[in-house]
Amino acid sequence: MSQNLSLFDSVPRYCIRLVTESQVFYDGKKMSNAALVAEFLMSIGLHEKAQEEFYSLYLNTKNKIVGFEMVSRGTLNSSLVHPREVFKGALLANAHAIILAHNHPSGEVDPSHADKSVTEILVKAGQLLNVEVLDHVILGCTGSYFSLREKGLMNN
Repeated sequence: MSQNLSLFDSVPRYCIRLVTESQVFYDGKKMSNAALVAEFLMSIGLHEKAQEEFYSLYLNTKNKIVGFEMVSRGTLNSSLVHPREVFKGALLANAHAIILAHNHPSGEVDPSHADKSVTEILVKAGQLLNVEVLDHVILGCTGSYFSLREKGLMNN
């Protein structure tokens, strides 16, 4: 009898949960423009980081932040970002929309070709998942910022 049991592989049963790691206080403003997004990002110290960090801000239907996550930490001038990692938390948080954000430690906020390319990929992934990507904001070390949405570089 025990030999028959060995014919079967065990299959793990998972429970998926969203776990609060910490909290950041913010005034609950609607994220209606990139200046407000940059203000929030500076409140969490993103402009002070020595490496690139890529964040997803999770928004409700009123475009208020219901959570955020650092998706990737990279090197001085790059970070690896994959749609699976960007949207996993958004789906668990029941986000209506997301705002993408990362820093440029050099202070130069103009988007690279890679920044534009990853934005395009993530916008398409969001369309498939019915989670709108509202903007991608790049923050410099001095608090300057660049909004791909406001500069007309997003196609959704």
